[in-house]
Amino acid sequence: MRIFALGGAGKICRESAFDLVQYGTFDQLTIGDTNLEEAKKVAQWLNHPKVDYAHINVKDKKSAIELLANYDLVIDGTTISLNGESTECIANANCHGINLNGFGEEYNFDEIFKANGKVMVPGFGMTPGTTNMMAVFACDQMEKVNSVRVSHGAYRPIAFSGSITETTIYEYDPKLPGRTVYENGEFIQVPPFARPREIELPQPYGKSIEYIIPHSETFTLAKYLENKEVELIEVRGTWPQENMELIQALYNYGFMNNQKITLNGSEFGIMDAIGEYLQKSTKGKTTELFGYSLHIEVEGIKDGKLVRQTLTHTHPTSDGTYPDWAGLRAYTRNVGIPMSIAAQLILNGKYKGSGALYPEFVFDPTTYFEELAKREIYIHTNEEIIN
Repeated sequence: MRIFALGGAGKICRESAFDLVQYGTFDQLTIGDTNLEEAKKVAQWLNHPKVDYAHINVKDKKSAIELLANYDLVIDGTTISLNGESTECIANANCHGINLNGFGEEYNFDEIFKANGKVMVPGFGMTPGTTNMMAVFACDQMEKVNSVRVSHGAYRPIAFSGSITETTIYEYDPKLPGRTVYENGEFIQVPPFARPREIELPQPYGKSIEYIIPHSETFTLAKYLENKEVELIEVRGTWPQENMELIQALYNYGFMNNQKITLNGSEFGIMDAIGEYLQKSTKGKTTELFGYSLHIEVEGIKDGKLVRQTLTHTHPTSDGTYPDWAGLRAYTRNVGIPMSIAAQLILNGKYKGSGALYPEFVFDPTTYFEELAKREIYIHTNEEIIN
């Protein structure tokens, strides 16, 4: 099997490649990026005889499709803004595909993937991805699902890469139509910082106030649960506290609108300028606590009783005890490993369907959790009867 890591020089996609080298079986793994020098460095870091590197630019569709047509599967680590173009290339190259974001344009190419007998899974990292599997695990045990509350803490610097900066600006865009909750059969749009709720994450993260965020789980779970009479689906998230304080201040002062301004004859979006500054500043690239933490709460009827299932996840510490998880890698590995596992499940035939499909319909949660455990990433479940 031949795998192409698109955007493979990025800090997250290289972790997917690292996991493939550790746990996967392949005939060729190519690190592909617009930055050929960085792709070469990643290939050298992976230090595997079947790993090589290549230049690719998905905006040059003809060349990108010709290159990708030599591969069986593409793991796509490109940014949200590129996922429509990257998925178009993957579809027309007749490859399986999987990416990290899952914000929607990928589904425009469903018919091509279906006609080719290939599967494309948009959004398979920690959130979305692992969160979807955790919710499915709980919901499948219930006759009726009343509510699903997905929450996470992403403990990483606010702007350690261009794609992360883009995600930050995207998620708190006041005009973004995708920031919704699913309530009583309707998708209801909400503003940034809506519906605050205190969530207790496993240590070392602890309690924090989380807010509604624009994530695909709201839509994909609503579709998956349409026969279980679900009444409420909410997705919340948080970053380190000082990051949230900065975003709150920028939102309060209107910066998150990314209004165009002109300075010294140059026009640019004010948030684009702030994001550029943060990427170049020490503060924008550091934080005290690194890692990821998930919290899924599902209420419904199981064996005739009203129950609440709470699922959380833990991973190796970032303090250096586990060298491959030290510092920022405790975050990037959490996001990159799920995409690698999903790729391996596809290549091993452990998936369902063809076309561009929601994660909930493709993978078995228990099989996926077993793969996570091999990497010392553990899913914890707790069930209680609600009086």
